[in-house]
Amino acid sequence: MKHDIESRVDLELAIRSFYSKATNDKKIGVFFTEVIKINWEKHIPIMVDFWENAIFHTGNYSGDTMNIHKHINTIYPLEVSHFNQWTLLFLKTIDELFQGPNAETAKQRALSISTIMQIKILRQ
Repeated sequence: MKHDIESRVDLELAIRSFYSKATNDKKIGVFFTEVIKINWEKHIPIMVDFWENAIFHTGNYSGDTMNIHKHINTIYPLEVSHFNQWTLLFLKTIDELFQGPNAETAKQRALSISTIMQIKILRQ
């Protein structure tokens, strides 16, 4: 039986699982493997901080995700289909691993983030 997202350990599992899917995805994998060439050992803790703050309001994240994604867009233009695939993979990952109120919050936040980024990046 699945449990809810309850800790940083749970978030790290979700983030690592998501990025495993994303890096191998035909639609969005290029962003992670060629466009920005992520250092995963640095990136994963930052993303865990981001999601820990998004779900548990820890205040651990102080980055600027919007500007980072705007920069990515200048290197390799983002499209609606990229955001849709990111969202699909993220929601699928959460559903595969967890269930409960925090899992639902994570999915809602992912949908909100994707929508806001599309508005601010694609409609400049």
